[in-house]
Amino acid sequence: TYGRIWGGGLRIFCGGYDTVMEDLRGQKPKFFLDAMLGRLNKWLRVLGYDAICRRILDQDPAPPHLKDGRILLTRHRKSAQRFERVLLLNGNHVENQLAELRSKLGIDPVRSQWFSRCLVCNTLLTEAPAEKIRENVPEHVYHENILKIRFCRSCGRCYWPGTHRNRMEEQLRQWGF
Repeated sequence: TYGRIWGGGLRIFCGGYDTVMEDLRGQKPKFFLDAMLGRLNKWLRVLGYDAICRRILDQDPAPPHLKDGRILLTRHRKSAQRFERVLLLNGNHVENQLAELRSKLGIDPVRSQWFSRCLVCNTLLTEAPAEKIRENVPEHVYHENILKIRFCRSCGRCYWPGTHRNRMEEQLRQWGF
């Protein structure tokens, strides 16, 4: 087990966390996740983090998303050894992976930013214009939640506080958030 910091970027396997904490202090990290971490990607977006998930092939050069300061999250050791800003995750389940991110990177999601990103395309959600949402949500949702409906300007999806969101909040509470 080892951890190293190279050239100001972070490369973590199991150590060096204090240095990483200094690198990220005062910043909200952005993530690039290997495709095998798709479920974690969704939950990071639920928590308000900018997270992109794509497949990384062994022969591929550095993905362009890593050039804008994103941290690569992967469970693939070869990928972890090829790039600079990498966190190799050991957990098999989202709960354990989020716990690793909390302990190794010190992430502390702000509750007011939960459910602020589109779960499909990662775009920040905005207030929903009435003319856009009336035809895209059930009638009772429109009337009961008109001021709480959020809209993704990129893919057109609408989000509102309903039972699905309640179940997600309960899951986050069980995971210690």
